[in-house]
Amino acid sequence: MFESLSDRLNLVFKKLKGHGRLSEANIQEALKDVRMALLEADVNFKVVKDFVEKVKIKAVGKDVLESLTPGQQFIKIVKDELTSILGGEAAGLNLGAKPPAPIMVVGLQGSGKTTTIAKLAKYLKAKGRTPYLVPADVYRPAAILQLRKLAKEINVDAFEDDAFKNPQEICKEALRIAGIKGYDTLLVDTAGRLHIDEPLMSELKQLKEILKPREILFVADAMTGQDAVNTAAGFNAVLDITGVILTKLDGDARGGAALSMTAVTGKPIKFVGIGEKVDAIEPFYPDRLAGRILGMGDVLSLIEKAQETVDEKKAKEIEEKFRKNSFTLEDFKEQLGQIKKMGSIESILSMVPGFKQMQTAHGINPDPKDLIRIEAIIDSMTKEERIKPDILNASRRKRVAKGSGTTVQDVNKLIKQYLQTREMMKRFAKAGSKAMMGQAMKGFRGFMPF
Repeated sequence: MFESLSDRLNLVFKKLKGHGRLSEANIQEALKDVRMALLEADVNFKVVKDFVEKVKIKAVGKDVLESLTPGQQFIKIVKDELTSILGGEAAGLNLGAKPPAPIMVVGLQGSGKTTTIAKLAKYLKAKGRTPYLVPADVYRPAAILQLRKLAKEINVDAFEDDAFKNPQEICKEALRIAGIKGYDTLLVDTAGRLHIDEPLMSELKQLKEILKPREILFVADAMTGQDAVNTAAGFNAVLDITGVILTKLDGDARGGAALSMTAVTGKPIKFVGIGEKVDAIEPFYPDRLAGRILGMGDVLSLIEKAQETVDEKKAKEIEEKFRKNSFTLEDFKEQLGQIKKMGSIESILSMVPGFKQMQTAHGINPDPKDLIRIEAIIDSMTKEERIKPDILNASRRKRVAKGSGTTVQDVNKLIKQYLQTREMMKRFAKAGSKAMMGQAMKGFRGFMPF
């Protein structure tokens, strides 16, 4: 989503770093470019104006102008201010001490409320909570059926008593059931409209009175830009929302909604949707997103994602194979499978510090089909060839290429990549630093072969 903005900002920074020293004129010119980049990314005009003014005040100070690395100092100021407009600190859910904790999920039709509720339920379940899904959008029967289907998919319970016909009755009964059956979190799917209207807001205010929710989360489609921000402000004025969930952050929009939302509404973005799958939701960290926008990567998120998806037992087995230099192509394929679980290759690499600059400088464009091609090549080998790739002579490689629908060059490239990985890990293991090995493997065990 932020690719264009990242490219523009990195050009500004590259230009600044070219100056041995900075002057107020240099900074003014850079800020003009930053301002245009943000406006073209569909960031709210007032937010841009305030942002540029704050950066200017700090950047023309003595600490920057007389610094030995003024360009780096300027980038740090921009990152700090970006983090600030994104909300500053990460804001978690307020679930309180006494269950059940009702969470109202509100928003317009098509913003992704129903799917987001299922994603949130799966996330909370993984954290040890027992969520209960409540379909209170009685005007759209498909929404009720969809939520119940998703509940079964993620193995959580949903309200299914069709005797209750209106949202108020459904919410009252759901609260009663939650108290009896011990559900500690109610996730309530509310009605939406194509736009804000009085009947919708009146109903939502009634549900708020009944549920007394710990959280009222507004679901916004990031692809709709400033429309999402304005709608969030409208909902906030009536309901006093507690936070925002921004969906479709993996899309190709300009990113203005994410950069404007908190500054305009005064409410934090708490989660972001990053795909269609039911586990494609993440807590929102302003500082991490600011780092990614500026091409600094996001190592913490990468490590967390690896730890969530990599099987710990298998990871230890692979670590031991690295140590004993018995890492095979079968293991290589298995590790690639672990990487695929972490998300798209591009999204993973975007978290690696410096990757954006490397991509620009060397024209690196990761192709999702590469993993499919590698798996096909390995699947076309015999078991003996996977364990002992040294026996892959010219005729065998030709057979493997034909069987996998690839070229001999593709097979050669894979073997070379595999041997380089094995050799690198062999040296790393021989270095004898358990602390270094442990830290590297902790988050990246499933990532190493790539």
